[in-house]
Amino acid sequence: MSDVKQNSPELRTPIRNFSLQLSATPRGARLARLLTTEQLRSWGLPLDPARQVVAELSVNAATHGRIPGRDFRLLLYVVAATLRIEVTDTRGDRLPSPQLPGPDTESGRGLLLVDALADRWGVTPGLSPRKTVWAELDF
Repeated sequence: MSDVKQNSPELRTPIRNFSLQLSATPRGARLARLLTTEQLRSWGLPLDPARQVVAELSVNAATHGRIPGRDFRLLLYVVAATLRIEVTDTRGDRLPSPQLPGPDTESGRGLLLVDALADRWGVTPGLSPRKTVWAELDF
């Protein structure tokens, strides 16, 4: 056996992932945040701002991406020093766009928070009728 790349950083850095399907409800969004907290803790990774990003994306999936009877999927994926958060819902026809809410509005700031907290974020169309909103955090 050759020693090619056996000691390379790519092979020593584990790739971790965690995926689950949750109901597109406020309870499902809460569970996404709580389970993310526990998963990050078990990996020894910083909890914040990741759990806030998961909370915002999950609430959006449960609020704006909801079709009764259809779930959303949460995926946490770690490679090297980057955590990628993906939330996939079944409303590919509704693409998110950050907008400044009015001063008296009590909601509508989720994507602005994601934009402020994440190093990168975006939307990827999926198989109809899905879309994935993702965010990456470098640590």
